[in-house]
Amino acid sequence: MSELVTGDAVVLGLRPARLPSRALALAIDMAVVWTVYLSVSVGLAIATASLDEAAGMAIAVASFVLVLVGAPIAVETLTHGRSLGKMACGLRVVRDDGGPIRFRHALVRGAVGGVEILMTFGVVACIASLVSERGRRIGDVFAGTLVVRERVSAGRVGAVPPPPPWLVGRFAGLDLSGVPDGLWLAIRQYLTRMGQLDPQVGAAMAERLAGDLAARTGVPAPREVPAAAYLAAVVNERQARDARRAFVGGGASGAVGGGAGSVPASGSVPGPGPGAAPGPVDGSVRVSAGSEAEGTSSGTGFAPPG
Repeated sequence: MSELVTGDAVVLGLRPARLPSRALALAIDMAVVWTVYLSVSVGLAIATASLDEAAGMAIAVASFVLVLVGAPIAVETLTHGRSLGKMACGLRVVRDDGGPIRFRHALVRGAVGGVEILMTFGVVACIASLVSERGRRIGDVFAGTLVVRERVSAGRVGAVPPPPPWLVGRFAGLDLSGVPDGLWLAIRQYLTRMGQLDPQVGAAMAERLAGDLAARTGVPAPREVPAAAYLAAVVNERQARDARRAFVGGGASGAVGGGAGSVPASGSVPGPGPGAAPGPVDGSVRVSAGSEAEGTSSGTGFAPPG
């Protein structure tokens, strides 16, 4: 299994796609592309019936190149490696280092694919995929890309490791409201599998995720804190906030509610009313929320730190 990250850095530890799944995805893509090409060809033939033979041939060649070669390149570039067939089969094209592909990668794959897929009816691509250890066709070799399986079972997800003790609570003032769920998921899955990654690849991935997280929070990551430790500490802070929110908004609200309100200026706490059970003031509830929420699973999907 190759330890890779998808184009959006959402899933780690994916397996390279093999020939059957790639062939099915290619068949879906070819069916869609040829349908579009035939429709466009018929429409152009009707629209250019009054032109001479040379002009009609030039338009036919241009439509062939644009639809059968240009369209797949555009789709893979805009979707970062996910065509319609790949989405249906749970596949994605990524770089050799696991990063998202760019236009040049899609251009090389599409240009070589015009020869090894369209002109040879996929025979060359099938042979190359069978011979390659990671199922790569010639276009993948020249472009430096790899097709991977994007879907993994939830049972393979481990617990997020806790941050170093000296970082716990250090990022309590960060505004985490602008961080999207996709980035949280990417960070969580990196932390659960960082021990399986090559050290250089893992360090580069941690730096990239830390940069994305710092950009979303508006506060740069501390230079003296390692990127992986910074990610673990911020995830721990989010878990603590979610746990406090769930505790205070749930069972604790009934115990504290009813206007059990403010502490008098003298500092004394008013006694409970007749028949009411004494309860802590609001400040003590907030303190106990974090400790009582330990060992529980928050709504984010992150496992609480040990």
